[in-house]
Amino acid sequence: MKSNYIIVFFSLLLALTTQAKLKVFILAGQSNMQGAGQVNINPKSHTKGKGSLEYLVKDPKTAAKFAHLKDKKGQWVTRKDVWIRYDERQGGLRPGFGARNTTIGPELGFGTIVGNAVEEPVLLIKTCWGGKSIMVDFRPPSSGMPPKAMMEKMLGGMQRREPKATIKDVEAKVGFYYREMLSGVAQTLKDLKKYYPAYDGKGYEVVGFGWHQGWNDGGNMDNVNAYEENLANLIKDIRKEWKTPNLPIVIGVSGFGGRNQKVDRRLGIIAAQHAVAKRREFKGTIASVETRDFFRPAEESPSRQGYHWNSNAETYYLIGESMGKAMVKLLKK
Repeated sequence: MKSNYIIVFFSLLLALTTQAKLKVFILAGQSNMQGAGQVNINPKSHTKGKGSLEYLVKDPKTAAKFAHLKDKKGQWVTRKDVWIRYDERQGGLRPGFGARNTTIGPELGFGTIVGNAVEEPVLLIKTCWGGKSIMVDFRPPSSGMPPKAMMEKMLGGMQRREPKATIKDVEAKVGFYYREMLSGVAQTLKDLKKYYPAYDGKGYEVVGFGWHQGWNDGGNMDNVNAYEENLANLIKDIRKEWKTPNLPIVIGVSGFGGRNQKVDRRLGIIAAQHAVAKRREFKGTIASVETRDFFRPAEESPSRQGYHWNSNAETYYLIGESMGKAMVKLLKK
């Protein structure tokens, strides 16, 4: 009987140790993963702050949904169970981890959902840079080099600025931000105590990857036509790099313009992103999230930058929230 108790005790101890592992999610992409959703009301804006996070928590139409983001004193809540590292910034998840400390990206909605769903502590690592394509900047190793004509065009442009530039210099730019992404993740995981001070040394697990990108690739049809294959290759390459063959991945599609979007290039990127999630080889491990319904017109937003979702905080939050819900479903499979 005594030996049975000992077995049960050590089984429970092992379970608790496993549960204590830090769960790591990587969020990657370009400027819209960085995030331009305005936090504070700007009384000088053309909408008097409409679409900012501060407006959303005050507006009777949306206050209930966003009430959890502020405490009883009216201050933004900082989570203790969900931390984030983005460039030189890190801390408990709260508004202000967008491209600037006055903006949000998808991380706030995403972190809220996964943080509520996952019992273990959570760390979000954001690796994103504005104005970057998957055709060149995030190009994964499995895609090889871009077409020769594109490389020659890139060389010509580079030589106008740097006459001594060679094709080797062009090759160095291909996939540069893919490598930077891997480097940023590796550096964070190597020094977890710095980026998650409560880390107890019980180990970590990379459990999910979120991707929100596509504006730059939607600039020409060559990029659009190659997008599905490039994104599929990126997924396979990061899974190999992180030794996670079935890593759950969520793609927030590039739904700029909402349901009124008619530009074939923009629609082509959306179709390619959905197509990746439907590939048989990725069955049950990847989800694409439709974002067009989250687009808000400039008349309801802090800015008129359609390519940055008009800086609408509700849009960014809803994108992250939906990506988080999709991620939680994948984690349960």
